[in-house]
Formats: sequence, C-alpha cells, structure tokens
Amino acid sequence: MIDAAQIDIRYTQMNDLPYMKGWVADPGVLHWFPMSEGKEVDDALQCWVGFSKYNCSLTAIYKDAPVAVGTLFLMPYRKVAHHCMFKLVVDPKYHRKGIGSSLVRNLKHLAKNYFRLELMHIEVFEGNPLISLLKKEGFTEFVRQEKYVKEDGKYLARILLEVNLKDVDS
Repeated sequence: MIDAAQIDIRYTQMNDLPYMKGWVADPGVLHWFPMSEGKEVDDALQCWVGFSKYNCSLTAIYKDAPVAVGTLFLMPYRKVAHHCMFKLVVDPKYHRKGIGSSLVRNLKHLAKNYFRLELMHIEVFEGNPLISLLKKEGFTEFVRQEKYVKEDGKYLARILLEVNLKDVDS
C-alpha cells in the first residue's frame, strides 16, 4: 500500500492521454475494457480524456507522474443528469496499492458535491479484479448480462455496479 498522503489528485489534462494509452496497451489491462487494440483504443481514450474540459476527470499523481485516471461520464440531458457512468484505469505497476480506492473516493466526492449527482455506476466484466475494490467502496451489483463479451472464444458477463451517493459521507 502507498500512503494516501503521497498521492496527489488533480483534474485530468489532455497531456495525460499518452500515460493512459500506455496503461491500456498492457494486455492484462486491455482485457477488461470493451475496446480492442489500435483505433478502437485511440477513439475511446480520446473521448474519455475529452471529458477533462468539464473538470469531471481526475488523475492520481505519485512521484510526480500520473498513475491513474478516473472519469465521470456526465449525462447531457436533464432527465438523466442525476447519475453518471464512470471509468477508471490504473497503471499496472500500481495495481493493489490503494491508488484506485483513493481515486474512486475522490470521484464519489466530486460527483456528489460538485456535480450534485445521486448515483454513479460502472460497467465491468466478470472476473475483473476491480469488482472487489468497488464493493469495498459501497458499490452493489444491479445488472448482470451473461455472454456479453466474447474474447478468444470465451464469454464473459457484463456486470453493472452502482453506488447511491446520498448514502456516501463527504
């Protein structure tokens, strides 16, 4: 574990994109995302980092370098503007060190206190190690769709988890 005091959290900047591309290029990380290599990754990450212009994306800094990015995908319509999906990626060298947990807590705080959101949800695939972190942070499974993704002839379920931000201390 890394001492949380050693992690700085700041708004994501466009120049964080090369770090994100490097992390997602790792086969062990890319496996957990719906996109494949190449243009799919480039397009997805460009969209993802594009939300930084709304100050709804956070980057964790450790030893003066980005090590994780989490983004709230804000909804553009009033009827659904009370909730958002989010995504998270952590540099594989820093998995299981507490950085993801710190970033999720900061994203929940940002969502609740700055954007006045009520719910956050995330889409993950069956077996994703992020699931245990999310459950520790108060997320619960509310949808499971079997055989959602097929990779190398193997099917994985899609799991949607959510947290009610009204239940979160901030």
